[in-house]
Amino acid sequence: MRLDELNWMDVEGYLQQDDRLMLVIGACEQHGYLSLLTDVKIPLALADAASQQTGVLVAPPLNFGVSPYFRAYPGTISLRLSTLMDILEDMVRSLHGQGFRRLLVLNGHGGNRGARARLQHLLNDLPDLRLQWYDWWLSHSLEAIAVRYEIKPAHANWLEAFSFTRVADLPTTAKRPPHVPSDLLSAEQTRQVYGDGSFGGPYQVAPSIMDEIFAAALQDVLQLLQFEEPPSS
Repeated sequence: MRLDELNWMDVEGYLQQDDRLMLVIGACEQHGYLSLLTDVKIPLALADAASQQTGVLVAPPLNFGVSPYFRAYPGTISLRLSTLMDILEDMVRSLHGQGFRRLLVLNGHGGNRGARARLQHLLNDLPDLRLQWYDWWLSHSLEAIAVRYEIKPAHANWLEAFSFTRVADLPTTAKRPPHVPSDLLSAEQTRQVYGDGSFGGPYQVAPSIMDEIFAAALQDVLQLLQFEEPPSS
């Protein structure tokens, strides 16, 4: 159930029964042969699937994130980290003021992880607020699947090639991971190193493996939505 399918009175009624909400954040950036909104489409699909099982509301996704290293690829729209931090803080404060107390941030983009620090400050300012943050591609359950099939996850390779992120035919042969001379590259240097944008490895794997990946991530989300109490000090 998404906010865009409701009016304000519906949300007021929801808040009388539940104070949970899922926030989806991602990026508009190059993903090789995949959609520029891959980092939004994946966490949003997880949020929708979790909402169908739990009834927890899903906020409209934030389609832009921190992607300065991909700005030489046309279509990438990047925010400064400080901008993303401000946006997230404003969103959380707005929702908290209306009565939402348990928020799960479903993040689809590694460049956004720096915003977690701002959210930790908010937890000190708003002591009745509960926050969870989920980076689906870093899940231990997903790592176990990749190890079992002996395939390495990477940006814009098989890991993100769900049926709903594909916008073109994918190469059938694997890409050799390029030599990366530094952890810090300009946008032009990044494009020179990565070429088509994939970080290497197979561009696609069997649909059954992708189904396993999605199911494992969904179970993570459902667990996080329980908002288990942290251990007392």
